[in-house]
Amino acid sequence: MRSRVEWLERYQVALYLIALLVGAGVGLLVPGVAHPAEGAINPVLGPLLYATFLGVPFAKIGQAFRDWRFLITVLVVNFALVPVVVFLLSRIVAHDQVLLVGVLFVLLTPCVDYVIVFTGVAGGARDRLLAAAPLLMLVQMLLLPVYLWLFVGNEFVRAVDLAPFVEAFLLLIALPLIAAGLTQFLAVRTRAGKVLQEIVLGAMVPLMMLTLAVVVVSQIGGVWQQLASLLRAIPVFFLFAAAMIPIGAAAGRIARLDVAGRRAIVFSGATRNSLVVLPLVLALPAIFDLAPLVVVTQTLVELVAMVLFVRLIPRLLPAHASERADS
Repeated sequence: MRSRVEWLERYQVALYLIALLVGAGVGLLVPGVAHPAEGAINPVLGPLLYATFLGVPFAKIGQAFRDWRFLITVLVVNFALVPVVVFLLSRIVAHDQVLLVGVLFVLLTPCVDYVIVFTGVAGGARDRLLAAAPLLMLVQMLLLPVYLWLFVGNEFVRAVDLAPFVEAFLLLIALPLIAAGLTQFLAVRTRAGKVLQEIVLGAMVPLMMLTLAVVVVSQIGGVWQQLASLLRAIPVFFLFAAAMIPIGAAAGRIARLDVAGRRAIVFSGATRNSLVVLPLVLALPAIFDLAPLVVVTQTLVELVAMVLFVRLIPRLLPAHASERADS
């Protein structure tokens, strides 16, 4: 089993791309599965986050929270610098309110799930990013209405129901986090807990593949039908990912973080909360029915960017000789 898990981890990026292609093929060839697949997004995302949280020892969480420089940096990047970048780039689609709303929802909300996976693959500080995840989720829940009010207007904010966002936090962040903590507690004390932990960690890559495939199956038909409109948002997403590399790297350097911390800041700034925010966007009034497709389009663009990032960021932010010796 261990050799199989090692193989999955070694080729996980390629496997994620395969899952995307399979999902796209199924969604386009069998459009009738889109609706049930949409209802399966949260049920598959929950186990993925449980496995993600389980992957980092909770004994390190207290140490990570003591790294105030990292926490302050990740908050400044995501909630002070990112909104400025998003506002400037969103002017590309500002003439179309539906596209604008979709772009703002997904780009103003930092990722709290698979960013930890990609950060770890690139040698970033995934334990510190995991420690920051609940705080990032809470702050974005509080600030998203403020940013929407500033960028779109008060009338739109009144039409938004934040209940799905709160539900997403409780079901997709708090519950998996608590379950992961209990599992690690049992793994130290019981044989059954240890076996469960090994099984769940071994299923991390398949769970990610399943989640990506389900999301794409549920939305690819709509993306294809509205491709002409969605093409206008694609440059925004690519430009955003590109812009966050120097911004995140500079912020990490100014904060005097180590290389692992700087890599984590870049990934956190560039990776958005598309999978978690999708249920919220789906709850918007019918006039915004294109907005969820904007979110899915961002997911597809982002995953392509992440494939590049896991190779590019370690080269742009190489480990110092002393750090390589310690690892």
